[in-house]
Amino acid sequence: MKGSTLKGHLDLLVLAVLAESPLHGYAVIEKLRERSGSAFDLPEGTIYPVLHRLEKSGMLASEWGSTHGRPRRTYRLTQLGQRRLVEERSAWEAFAVAVGSVLGGVPWPKAT
Repeated sequence: MKGSTLKGHLDLLVLAVLAESPLHGYAVIEKLRERSGSAFDLPEGTIYPVLHRLEKSGMLASEWGSTHGRPRRTYRLTQLGQRRLVEERSAWEAFAVAVGSVLGGVPWPKAT
């Protein structure tokens, strides 16, 4: 699935992945791929701008460290990010229920 398909939802997905533990950017990409069964196989150019935007808005904080001798920037949720995750998760659940209600009563057209 392409990043453009997920536009508007990437912030929520990144916050959810980082709620488990701090991660560096590429590990965020790997975790999204893993947890989605490879449906979200996103390029670095999609994820890093999200990480930078969330950090600039105060939802993430980062610090430099090293992994296997390589410098890595590790991101973690701030309290603001944790609150935003709760709010966004609630909004997503309400949206999913509403969409499910609409789609549940209409049969899917057959592909030709």
